[in-house]
Amino acid sequence: MPSLHTSPEKPNAIHFCTLTTIEWIDVFTKNEYFETILNSLKYCQQNKGLTLFGFVFMTNHIHLLFQVEQPYSAEIFLRDFKKWTTHELRKIVEQDNRRYIQNLLKTTIFKRNKNTFQIWQKNNYPEIIEIEKFFKQKLNYVHQNPVKKGYVEKEEEWVYSSARNWLSDDHSIIAVQTTELL
Repeated sequence: MPSLHTSPEKPNAIHFCTLTTIEWIDVFTKNEYFETILNSLKYCQQNKGLTLFGFVFMTNHIHLLFQVEQPYSAEIFLRDFKKWTTHELRKIVEQDNRRYIQNLLKTTIFKRNKNTFQIWQKNNYPEIIEIEKFFKQKLNYVHQNPVKKGYVEKEEEWVYSSARNWLSDDHSIIAVQTTELL
């Protein structure tokens, strides 16, 4: 169990966050989409002070349990992550020639103006995790997403989830902090 910070004033608190596509559009339907998100998280681990404790990628949202070390912050990480992934995911949507999805993304009610391409909803509502019970509850919730959706029978079978990291100590997809921090 990672060490949990007990004060919201701490800039490097552990957060739980859900990033959702606009209008819950099922954009992420191929491995290329998941790999783009995964590569962005890896970049943030190496260059933006990101520590990942848990995650799951679904077709229209992702859940993250994370911490960001100073001088970065959760807000900076989320802003940069969403900006870069939007740019890269747009390329994939256009290469796939998914006109129906392109049209939905261009005409959604969440858009600020007609010239903006948007994939993610603006708000993330990150929650600071202050106690171990809440951390375990959120981690279980994250890992159960693909099971509840019927994609897999066992949570560790979903490739784009940290369940493998936690249950099998398999960090082959991405490194996830699963050990005690002193």
